[in-house]
Amino acid sequence: VEASENSSLRLLRCVRALSSSFSLLVDIKLLLNSPLSNMLLLPTFLRRSIRRGYVRTMSTVSNISSLPIWASVDPISMSGKRPAKCENFVSGKWLPVSEYKVFPDPLNGEPFLSVPNTSFDETKPFIASLKSVTKSGLHNPFKSPERYVMYGGVSKRVAQELGRPEVSDFFARLIQRVAPKSYKQAAGEVAVTRAFFENFSGDQVRFLARGFSNPGDHPGQMSSGYRWPYGPVTLIAPFNFPLEIPALQAMGALFMGNKPLVHVDARVSVVFEQLVRLLLHCGMPAADLDLLHGPGPTMGHVIRQAKPRNTLFTGSQRVAELLAEQTHGRLFLEDAGFDWKLLGPDAAAHDAATQKYVAWQCDQDAYACSGQKCSAQSILFAHTNWSKGTQLFEQMKEFASRRKLSDLTIGPVLSWTTENMLKHVEKLKSLPGAYVMFGGEALSEPHSIPAVYGAVQPTAVFVPLTSMLASEEAFALCTTEVFGPFQVVTEWSDGELPLVLEALERMENHLTAAVVSNDVSFQRKVLEATVNGTTYCGIRARTTGAPQNHWFGPCGDPRGAGIGTPEAIRLVWSCHREIIKDEGPMPNAHGFETS
Repeated sequence: VEASENSSLRLLRCVRALSSSFSLLVDIKLLLNSPLSNMLLLPTFLRRSIRRGYVRTMSTVSNISSLPIWASVDPISMSGKRPAKCENFVSGKWLPVSEYKVFPDPLNGEPFLSVPNTSFDETKPFIASLKSVTKSGLHNPFKSPERYVMYGGVSKRVAQELGRPEVSDFFARLIQRVAPKSYKQAAGEVAVTRAFFENFSGDQVRFLARGFSNPGDHPGQMSSGYRWPYGPVTLIAPFNFPLEIPALQAMGALFMGNKPLVHVDARVSVVFEQLVRLLLHCGMPAADLDLLHGPGPTMGHVIRQAKPRNTLFTGSQRVAELLAEQTHGRLFLEDAGFDWKLLGPDAAAHDAATQKYVAWQCDQDAYACSGQKCSAQSILFAHTNWSKGTQLFEQMKEFASRRKLSDLTIGPVLSWTTENMLKHVEKLKSLPGAYVMFGGEALSEPHSIPAVYGAVQPTAVFVPLTSMLASEEAFALCTTEVFGPFQVVTEWSDGELPLVLEALERMENHLTAAVVSNDVSFQRKVLEATVNGTTYCGIRARTTGAPQNHWFGPCGDPRGAGIGTPEAIRLVWSCHREIIKDEGPMPNAHGFETS
């Protein structure tokens, strides 16, 4: 049948008839814009459309016209009437379980997500899968080196998929459904993940395993250092960045030749499951990675039984210390982050617009994602030149007042209830001179957030520096990490920098920090006395922001993990192996003397 460029509608009717008979749907816009001039090209066109995800079977997903072909859930339609469902993945197969746990929608309480409630008895395939992996890994510089290049290709294809607007939007919307945050924040998480895959496309994966050589003592001898995989490894990720954290860490493990078993907080693990489906679509060997949904104790049982060679944990300090015991120290940690920001004395050196920018950044650092970032600004030390010489505090309050539940610039807190957060505010108010600067109340907007979650206004409590340092109890109270829209604010004046540095020294966690000043002398005094692993410095310094282009991780702990960069991947997911070749020739007139 002939079809010219002027007969697009006739072509569309033909394809509709074909697609209907094969239970397929076709992207209409793509067909209307198609330059096809001959119906004989239609089968090729359909095959290409299927491969690119524009055509899919009716049984795959519910919202067929917009979802990627590999997706198994619909972030738009998932609800109490149409709950989404997750499955475990082990040894290349999707496996059901006997019992599923239903999670409520964080915004309205509807039971919208069914997740495997995997029991101890159902972990046997996961234990066997880990135990089947040798210590030398799935690949290393000697074994199957072509797999480094293979993963460079997988990364390239994943980056291309994430670059498609409909795929990026799919992940951003899904993140919003399970860990409510503004669309800009959710889309930013997808963008960072895409950039990571772009960074490790092509030959970049094999470059991660680059080693070195040193000349030996005699001809035929040379020592070479190699980056070696651990083999069977486990990865535990939190709820707050359900795509970025497990994606970057799991890929780092795979790049270096390990087989990871991944466990993500069950409230949000559906997001990583969709990434696994995308990875399979883009060529990842199905048996390279396992995914275990379910409660934390179940994952702990697997770790105790399978004894992985390495574990990466991102989450609370309490669980981190428990895992340290269970793994006998074979782990890396990115645990709690009570993060500080220090405003230097040079406020007057900056114009009003710059001063307002600093206030805006304080708001972003403390309250974006409702404060549920391990890098969130937990405490602000403002020099009196800022607190009394500018409109800083007033502007912070004004920026915080703009946050609304309607656009998710403020939203549910998944790990603290409203009651517990407000109790913490009351305890802080009992300290001498302390008061609520703004917030300190439950959200005033009408909402249906379940009681198991928190819903509070962006909150700042001022505590005088002397009150904070007055006792161990007061300091512990002021430096308690509240994983929500909350911060402690204090001020300091000339001559009190030693007190500020004392407070920073007494803190237990050293993830991110910000030294907000262009005063070089002040910068050096602070930087030389502190240890935070990711420290921003300068008038634009922030505490949040974990892009793919720099190290993000704690410092001061030999177990400290990084994420995203070549240095982080090498540190966490590989170890050093030295091989010394000594191939002759034999020395002349060797006396074989005993020494």
